[in-house]
Amino acid sequence: METLKLIMIIIYAVVCLALVILVMLQSKDDAGASSAVVGGGGDSFYEKNKGRTREGKMKRFTIILGIVFVLLTIALSVVYVM
Repeated sequence: METLKLIMIIIYAVVCLALVILVMLQSKDDAGASSAVVGGGGDSFYEKNKGRTREGKMKRFTIILGIVFVLLTIALSVVYVM
């Protein structure tokens, strides 16, 4: 059981570090709530293919790492209670 804890802690540390780096590398999204009120155009070629860009891939990977982070946090809390 101690080996499992050690492996999970190492994976947790790597995920935490990767998540911090990805968040710091992302650019600020200036549109915000004002584009929802004004009606910021979502019909452009860039908006339709945003997921294929570098920013889109980084955002998707950040979400995935966030989910892994939460799941590892729950798993570590269960392992340490046992």
